[in-house]
Amino acid sequence: MLDIQKIREDIDTVRQGIQNKNVQIDFEAILKLDQERRDVIAEVEVLKHDRNIVSKDVATRKRNKEDASDLINKTRDIGQRIKTLDDQQREVEAQLNELLLQIPNLPHTSTPVGTDASENPVIKEWGNRFQPDFKLLTHLELGDSLGLFDFPRGTKIAGPGFPLYTGNGAKLERALINFMLDFHIDEHAYTEVLPPVVSNAKSMSTTGQLPKFEDDMYKIPQDELYLIPTAEVPVTNIHQGEIIPEENLPIRYCAYSSCFRREAGSYGKDTRGFLRLHQFNKVELVKFTHPDNSYEELEKLRRDAEDILEALGLEYRVIELVTGDLSFAAAKCYDLELWAPGEARWLEVSSCSNFEDFQARRGAIRYKPQSGGKVQLLHTLNGSGVATPRLLVALLETYQQKDGSVLLPEILAPYMGSAGLHLR
Repeated sequence: MLDIQKIREDIDTVRQGIQNKNVQIDFEAILKLDQERRDVIAEVEVLKHDRNIVSKDVATRKRNKEDASDLINKTRDIGQRIKTLDDQQREVEAQLNELLLQIPNLPHTSTPVGTDASENPVIKEWGNRFQPDFKLLTHLELGDSLGLFDFPRGTKIAGPGFPLYTGNGAKLERALINFMLDFHIDEHAYTEVLPPVVSNAKSMSTTGQLPKFEDDMYKIPQDELYLIPTAEVPVTNIHQGEIIPEENLPIRYCAYSSCFRREAGSYGKDTRGFLRLHQFNKVELVKFTHPDNSYEELEKLRRDAEDILEALGLEYRVIELVTGDLSFAAAKCYDLELWAPGEARWLEVSSCSNFEDFQARRGAIRYKPQSGGKVQLLHTLNGSGVATPRLLVALLETYQQKDGSVLLPEILAPYMGSAGLHLR
């Protein structure tokens, strides 16, 4: 959520930032409600001051055994007016808050201005292109021949987009999750958490999923809960409403979770195999940082996700998102994309974002400065470290052999156990 004071005092900058995100916001309505709220508050303060004076006069008359009925009636009238204004203030604030929740975060000044994903610059490439002397198979062909997953039965159980992993496919999925968790804990000093896979509306609002993306989420109406679209939601809300001592920052969490997305707007997009799912697994990285070094922490976060891809020896590239391709809550974001040889295309496996104080304001997540003074909003960041579906696609297609088997990278050996690295 944006600071209403910033909107009020620097409206031109706010308008331009929101325009660069290709979003239209009725700021006139917001400023009108803000002014109405401030006028009501000012009137209430005057009335409370007047009531105090009248109350003192009532006390004086009573001490002097004089009639104070007219002043008592005046006090009663002032009290009734204050109650009416309090009700009006609550109504105006509710309307204002509803509009403020619709405003996306402002892009950071370092985010390149652009209209859509076609303008995203590539800022880094790593690895060598896999170019074998045999016909490449896709992950679907490899999965079918090696018995790694069964999409028809997954569809029978739950519907399209809900994969069923089988045999060594299930083992490999579990191996990837455990490998990534261990890597981030041992190499990057994250603290592991295992969060709920459901969150309430308040938690969804904190991270920006509500109200904008309600149609993309699975809801449990009778309990007013949502299946999480990413572990970012519950992990960010670990510190909802809390004040964290500055000396404890940064806080770094990593979490595995299943993720659930209705993908309401995915009609017509490629939904084959693991390319677009309703349920998938992901290791998520979340940071709570001091505002002064959040962008340094963003670069480290991106590097942490890249380390996973390099450890697996997979070709990848880093994309810097332009303003028009940023998510609702992000001020700056990098996407990591893997090259999938069988698909002959780049596949996104991670987004690393700095939300600055946007989520912290919505969730009242603050820190107490060591030097004293009032508490301040901290900055939140998150990134996939990484999502498994497209990672699995790139891994199978990159390490396929001429005989149709897959020889996995050595670093996964401790996690594959008796299944081994050579999938036949």
